[in-house]
Amino acid sequence: MVFFMHTGFAFLEIGLTREKNTINILFKNIFIITGGLLLYYAFGFNLMYPGFEEGDMGILKFAGFGIAAPEGGMTAAYADGGYTWWTDFLFQGMFAATAATIVSGAVAERIKIGSFMIFTLIYLGLAYPIVGAWKWGGGFLESWGFYDFAGSTLVHSVGGWAALVAITLLGARIGKFGKDGESKAIPGHNIPLATAGVLVLWLGWFGFNGGSVLSADPALTSLVLVTTSLAAASGGFGAIILSTVLYKNMDLTMFLNGILGGLVGITAGADLMSPNEAVVIGFLAGIVVVLGVALVDRLKLDDPVGAVSVHLFCGIWGTLAVGLFGDKAGSGQFLTQLYGVLIIGAFCIIISGILLGGLKATLGLRVSKEEELEGLDIHEHGMDAYPDFRMNQH
Repeated sequence: MVFFMHTGFAFLEIGLTREKNTINILFKNIFIITGGLLLYYAFGFNLMYPGFEEGDMGILKFAGFGIAAPEGGMTAAYADGGYTWWTDFLFQGMFAATAATIVSGAVAERIKIGSFMIFTLIYLGLAYPIVGAWKWGGGFLESWGFYDFAGSTLVHSVGGWAALVAITLLGARIGKFGKDGESKAIPGHNIPLATAGVLVLWLGWFGFNGGSVLSADPALTSLVLVTTSLAAASGGFGAIILSTVLYKNMDLTMFLNGILGGLVGITAGADLMSPNEAVVIGFLAGIVVVLGVALVDRLKLDDPVGAVSVHLFCGIWGTLAVGLFGDKAGSGQFLTQLYGVLIIGAFCIIISGILLGGLKATLGLRVSKEEELEGLDIHEHGMDAYPDFRMNQH
């Protein structure tokens, strides 16, 4: 189900951008899955689950290249019989690819494909598993009591921080901001496809969050599915209510991103929350999405799909919400959550800044003005997603 989410990401990204860049976006999404899985096999999994021992600092350790199931990895002795070692690898490999996909949407329509591929391989191969090891791999954040059930921070914010750095260094698309600095809408070419993408993502989130129970425990799994769904629904409502009040129109794209914001927001504590708390967390996440989109525009940054608002801002909110709602609520837990957010944010900003800054200074990050105006499909790939449509235009 998490694998199927990549279909949703692809649909959403191409739907919210222009038809002349469709092949480019699809290529990036396919590259992320294939390259990400191979990298995770080569060293990512063993970097994320290195086997920290008592006395380790819990920051960095490596268990070696390649993967091989340990003794008892296929038996009930492994993970209390909830799953097998191979299942663990596949599930976490799909999570790794998800973090990189978040960046793809934010940088759409103007990044060089080669630079994006290099960045993705290094960031996904190193930054994501190192951060994951700090919590899920038994590192120092785990020992501190930091909690992130299914990745509001460890997946979504890790991708969101990199997306923020990338769009800052890339600059806005041509025509996004007028001479007076006013933000101008650049409509996507297929909103029905974007809507289908969000529905696919919502379905896939049942695997993303439900699978993070890491067993077939019927009580906990069913609770997680309920809190996930309620947060998604209320996130949509939060976004569309505020969007309609502020802009006097019922913007479907805000509605869709509100749903995704609700899903991201509940992900850190989906197993801890009551249905009532899930509704509140999701609704506020929808509010965060709308305010986040306005903030990104005010900063003169260009995020074609709203990835920073959905994945970074709602990821932060969802992580902090663990300290405000649910079974772990309390001032001590809130501060622990805050420390985790700040440490991971600083690490991701530094790593992505070095990688993207280095690429910008050497290979370059952005395509030429001519390539951007004519479309990346023709210039980067020599293909057209809709050849009949383009012929009819001429």
